[in-house]
Amino acid sequence: MGLFSSKPDIKKGDMVYAWTSDAEIAKKAECGGAVTTLLKYALENKMVDAVLAVQRGTDIYDAVPTLITDPKKLAGSAGSLHCGTLLLSKMIKKYLGGAKNQKIALTVKGCDLMGILEIAKRNEINLANLFIIGVNCGGTVSPIMARKMITEKFGVDPDTVHKEEIDKGQFIIEYEGGHKGISIDELEEAGYGRRSNCRRCLYKVPRQADLACGNWGVIGDKAGKATFVEVCSDKGADWLSRAAKAGVLATEAPNPKGLEMRQKVEGAMLKLGEKWRKRDFAALSKDPWGVISKETSRCIKCYSCIENCPVCFKPVEEMAKKSYMVEPGQVPPNPMFHMRRFAHISDSCVNCGQCEELCPVEIRLALFSHAIRAEQDAVFAPKFGKPAYSN
Repeated sequence: MGLFSSKPDIKKGDMVYAWTSDAEIAKKAECGGAVTTLLKYALENKMVDAVLAVQRGTDIYDAVPTLITDPKKLAGSAGSLHCGTLLLSKMIKKYLGGAKNQKIALTVKGCDLMGILEIAKRNEINLANLFIIGVNCGGTVSPIMARKMITEKFGVDPDTVHKEEIDKGQFIIEYEGGHKGISIDELEEAGYGRRSNCRRCLYKVPRQADLACGNWGVIGDKAGKATFVEVCSDKGADWLSRAAKAGVLATEAPNPKGLEMRQKVEGAMLKLGEKWRKRDFAALSKDPWGVISKETSRCIKCYSCIENCPVCFKPVEEMAKKSYMVEPGQVPPNPMFHMRRFAHISDSCVNCGQCEELCPVEIRLALFSHAIRAEQDAVFAPKFGKPAYSN
C-alpha cells in the first residue's frame, strides 16, 4: 500500500495520519478529530444530505442515534461510546428508506458494516448513497454490564463517571475524583468486560468501508493527536483528498513503526477472538441441540430477535410467525420457531449480538446463530473461498 504526504492526490490503498484544523472539533474529538471533520466537510459541501451519528444521551451508557443536517451540530457527536451497543444497519432500512432517496454519511463498527452489506444484498439499502467511515473496534460493553462492572470491579459509583475508553488492552474510566484502568483480560476472566459476540469477532478493521480509521498505529508525537486512515475505495480517496486540499484536514505519511504496530494490534485482537471462539464453541459442542432446546424453552415469543436482526426480513418474519409448524399463541413456542430462524440466517449472521442483547429472558441467541454460521463457513470456505469479511 502506498504512503504519501498531503500534496499528491490520494488514491485507494494509501494510508495516512490525519488531524483536524477545526479548533472546536479538536477540543471535543478524539485522535485528532479527523472522522468528525470528514463528516462535517461532506455535509457542508453537499456531498451528502445528512450524517447518521451516535450521540451521548443522559450519560455515557446512553447512546442515541441522531440524523444531523446542520454541520454546526456535528461537533456534539465527537468521541466514542463503548457502552453504546446500537446497530445502525437496520435503522437505515427501517427509518431512512434504505438511503434510496438521500445520501448519508456515517461512522460504523465492523458489525454495522456487515449488516449494511447483508441488507444491501437484499436490495434494501443503496450503497451508492452511503459514505462510510469504518472505525477499528475492539468491542463494546453492555450498558447494564458496564454499570455493574464499574461498581463491583472499579469500586466507583457509575453515575460519577463522565468518560470511558478502551486503550492498550484496558477499560479506562474518568470519574469525579480521578481515573482508573483495569485490563480487559482481567475483567473478562472475572465475567465482566465486552459483550460475548464482540469477544468472538474477527472483523476488527472494517476495510469494506470507504475509509478505515482509528488510533491503532499512531505513534510518536502524533499519538493521541491524529487518526490513522486507510483508504479503502475510490469514493473514500476522493473524500479524503478533497478535505485535505480544502485545508480542513492536515495529513502526513504514517510512521513505518506505526504500521508494524497496527498489524501487531490487529493480529493480537484476532488471536484473542479465536481464543474466545474456541472457548464458547467448545462448551456448546458437547450437546448443542440439548443446550439450545433448554435455553429456548424460556422464549416468550416477543419477536425481538427477529425485529432487531439485520438479516431477518419478510417473508421469513411472517413464516416464523405463521408457519404451520409453529402453533399461534404457543409459549414457549415449538422448537421449530427458532430452528427456522437459525436456518434462515445460517449463511449471513453477522455476529452483531442484537438478538442476545435485546432478549428479555437472556437466551444466548448470538452464540447459537454465530456457531452455526462459523460451522458453515468452515465447511464451505475451503471449497468456495473465504467470505468477503469474517465475523
